[in-house]
Amino acid sequence: MFGIIRPCRHRLSERLHASWLAHLCGLCLALRDDHGQLARTATNYDGLVISVLVEAQSPRAADRRTAGPCPLRGMRTAPVARGEGARLAAAVSLALASVKVRDHVLDGDGVFARRSVAAGARRITRRWERQSTGSAAAVGFDTGVLLAAAGRQEEAERLVTAGGPLLLATAPTEEATAAAFAHTAVLAGRPGNATALAEAGRLFGRLAHLLDAAEDRQQDEAQGLWNPLTVSNTSQQEAQRLCRDAVHGIRLALAEVEFTDRVLVHRLLAHETGAAVDRVFGRPGHACASAAPPGTDPDAPAEPHLPPPGPQKPRRDAVAGCAVWLTMACTCQLLCCEHDHPFSRDRRKGFCQRNCDSCCDCCNGCDPDCCNCCGSCDDGCCSSCDCGCDCS
Repeated sequence: MFGIIRPCRHRLSERLHASWLAHLCGLCLALRDDHGQLARTATNYDGLVISVLVEAQSPRAADRRTAGPCPLRGMRTAPVARGEGARLAAAVSLALASVKVRDHVLDGDGVFARRSVAAGARRITRRWERQSTGSAAAVGFDTGVLLAAAGRQEEAERLVTAGGPLLLATAPTEEATAAAFAHTAVLAGRPGNATALAEAGRLFGRLAHLLDAAEDRQQDEAQGLWNPLTVSNTSQQEAQRLCRDAVHGIRLALAEVEFTDRVLVHRLLAHETGAAVDRVFGRPGHACASAAPPGTDPDAPAEPHLPPPGPQKPRRDAVAGCAVWLTMACTCQLLCCEHDHPFSRDRRKGFCQRNCDSCCDCCNGCDPDCCNCCGSCDDGCCSSCDCGCDCS
């Protein structure tokens, strides 16, 4: 599970959290139904925004079906989103996941440096590209736009390395997300929204690319890997400015979109994008967060003092590790359970445990307002919404 939009239950009302979860589960099940169990590993938090956008613009009532028990829901059934929005989100997520895996293979990252793993990954990417093209065509979208944009990424990186501006590196991502956002207006029957949504998507793609680069910068520099911020000599302060400008632009673009129900869209794209910038760079004026080094999570609770580790378990080889990872991913153990890392076998918390339940523990009494769930609303973005925040 990946993505920059990671809302937790402390920042969403009960109704919005239920709706967000319905779209997340709907995306996961659409991937399974259209592309098989393995495709569920492409489920990501940002992809579900496509499904949310279609539903928010549609004049029709939300389309839901009851899904069976799932570990992420405590083995409970739940209503989940279905229909063209979920299918478009699945197709886009699968296409972008194929690009991501292909990049790992080309770069020889981690286990992908092994020829046997790389060969298997190449087969998967080809299948996912083919499947995403077919399912996207069923809802009138051409994933060729996404794949062609991804194909221009290498050339864009060469231009930045040669001294070109930083935003050349983000342009292919911006183009891909703009196309996906704009098509939600077509599916919802509101073609007049396409231009504003394309702008929101373009800025969202820029934001996602820059945040990923900022988070990985220290590690990339230590390992001698290419990073757009490093090769363009962009400071963390300038990267943060570009990210906050993108968030502001997304809010302005959304204000021009005609929605049937804008609340969840506003919460995710106007607020959670700002929270993502805070998570990477620290919250402005917040002493606790600003003390965090770049690339760390200022909202993460302090790690408890742990006893010395016992004897280290032997590391699994590539085949065994991949088999264990696949099993854990498909059974949601990576997300919601404390588990042994499939390769190193180090003990780790599940993603939900690391990123949700203690999202406001950073305060520690240092600032009574430091856990204000609104984030930065000084531009009047909440003057007329009912997203549950307290800045209106």
